[in-house]
Amino acid sequence: MDAIQQHMIDSYRAAQRGELPPPLPGRHDWGVVREARDRRRFDAVIAGRPAYGRRWAALRSRLGRIGKSGKSGKMKIGKSGKPGKCRPSGA
Repeated sequence: MDAIQQHMIDSYRAAQRGELPPPLPGRHDWGVVREARDRRRFDAVIAGRPAYGRRWAALRSRLGRIGKSGKSGKMKIGKSGKPGKCRPSGA
């Protein structure tokens, strides 16, 4: 049984009992996402970590390590002189 079928059964049951029907499936999804984000930020503050910018800081630190390890991340330029062109060896 999927969510729509369950909602239809719950709506029918609520109508028989004279109650309000339940909310549609997915109605409060974004609210749950916001609450989870706020909880993660709250936990970070309580633990003494920065609440904002943690993902970007982690990304910057990883990119910094790649640059120091000798991998510059520069594009290789082929025989044609244009970056990003890949040709089979027989062409």
